[in-house]
Amino acid sequence: MKIYFIGFMGCGKSSVGKKIANKLGYTFIDLDDFIEKKAGLTIPDIFSREGEDYFRKLETYSLKEIASLDKVVVSTGGGTPCFNSNMDLINSSGMSIYLKMSAETLYSRLRESKTERPLLSAFTEFELKQYVVDKLLEREFYYSQAHFKVKAKGLKTEEMHDFLKQNLVL
Repeated sequence: MKIYFIGFMGCGKSSVGKKIANKLGYTFIDLDDFIEKKAGLTIPDIFSREGEDYFRKLETYSLKEIASLDKVVVSTGGGTPCFNSNMDLINSSGMSIYLKMSAETLYSRLRESKTERPLLSAFTEFELKQYVVDKLLEREFYYSQAHFKVKAKGLKTEEMHDFLKQNLVL
């Protein structure tokens, strides 16, 4: 069984994913970390040296490799479901859960963690808010294809674990 957490950056995919993997005794994989290890470069370095197209190819290749594994919980990048039929691959190889959060809450979380996210550090507060609103709207089509949609704000690990026990064959 593979469980994929998808959603916008800052919605809690990695933190929820790690806790759920630990609770289930599964391996946790952060897709961005997986890509960085494969490439020997950070995500910002891949983007600046090779460009987004190259990154998206690496992302899809990595996702295909992960799809062959078992008993893993995967935290995808925010844009992962939106490229190269990745959402089809995610849905056909495991269960996908969209951690849904409002643009306002995402903006607030990202504003607080801007220094930890190099791709956002150059944005003014207004630009960041507009970026979140625009990208979330653009990506919603892909995110909404997830098997399950869960409101992420205030989500507790126990609630997610109970949800998984009720809805998935674990």
